[in-house]
Amino acid sequence: MDHSGHGMTMDLPPFTLGRGLEWSADPFFLVACLVGLGLYGWGVVRLVRRGDKWPVGRTAAFVIGVLTVALMMCTRLNDYGMVMFSVHMVQHMVISMVSPILVLLGAPITLALRALPTAGRGRKGPRELLLMFLHSRYMRIITHPAFTIPLFIASLYGLYFTPLFDTLMGSKPGHIGMMVHFFAVGLVFFWPIMGVDPGPHRPGYLMRMLELFAGMPFHAFFGIALMMASEPMVGTFMNPPASLGIEALSDQNAAGGIAWAFSEIPSVLVLIALLFQWYASDQRQARRKDRAADRDGDKELEAYNAYLASLNAQGR
Repeated sequence: MDHSGHGMTMDLPPFTLGRGLEWSADPFFLVACLVGLGLYGWGVVRLVRRGDKWPVGRTAAFVIGVLTVALMMCTRLNDYGMVMFSVHMVQHMVISMVSPILVLLGAPITLALRALPTAGRGRKGPRELLLMFLHSRYMRIITHPAFTIPLFIASLYGLYFTPLFDTLMGSKPGHIGMMVHFFAVGLVFFWPIMGVDPGPHRPGYLMRMLELFAGMPFHAFFGIALMMASEPMVGTFMNPPASLGIEALSDQNAAGGIAWAFSEIPSVLVLIALLFQWYASDQRQARRKDRAADRDGDKELEAYNAYLASLNAQGR
């Protein structure tokens, strides 16, 4: 197999799912995934050893999220994604819209803040630096919807419909950088909406739903534009290797269908997560009110009853 030009001239056989799932690790993403899993595992073990609990569901979500990245980048899906628009689009959609959601549900920042030791008075260790970063102006900017929604949209239209995509696909560092960018965009877009971790921008649940649906239609329009096109629109995929037995325009149409479908799937996943979080928040608030009522003899209710009694007396 010729790997020159970072896979641009690879003589790949026709795509099948079995061939796509064969092992073909990208060293950068393999190391990144192993480091991510190792650090998360260290945090969980540290909590358990000191007698604290960490939800199994969060661990499962994080592990599956990291494994989805490995599935896209450490199998031959990554090789086929260099020459097939449809396979590349699966990579893009999973890494930008599925992996970030699962990783965020794993609450890695909360785990880090609980697992990392405090440095002591007047000193700054990893935990203190992480807190400073979370409260920085930079974080307030990159998690604000005025930034995240345009970035989410520009990552589609500004990349695929300009020469930038072909430039990045022409080199291994460019391709790696683009995939890291997709993952990062997904994180900053979905974090304020449904992330478990604390963040500088955390609006109410209704506003979060509006933020979610503000970005998704542009994904659908992007997919429709690819499906409706009468000629190939992206230079990288205009001349697929003959060994694949595919035609560039039909493969682009398939890529558009994938992009369109993925605008629906994550929306449903995030909406379900948001509704569960909203319900849990209401339950916690109700329990707090009950505890407060137990402590003060429910003075709020007594005051309200007194108010009703005064209104009744005035009406006589």
